[in-house]
Amino acid sequence: MPKLKTRKSVIKKVRLTKKRKVLRRRTGQNHYNSKENGQEGRIKRNDLRLFRTDEANVLKALPYSK
Repeated sequence: MPKLKTRKSVIKKVRLTKKRKVLRRRTGQNHYNSKENGQEGRIKRNDLRLFRTDEANVLKALPYSK
């Protein structure tokens, strides 16, 4: 059976945890951040977990990940 190709674009957008949870970066972090208050800035630093259905699709695109 041939090797499966990994979607390189997906690797750059998500991060996998040890228990195969898929995390993504929060939106709105590129510019205009100086206008925000501290609470909003701290919230944006945390990653979000994908929905389970989206998670399954991402894991299919990354066949050889951990």
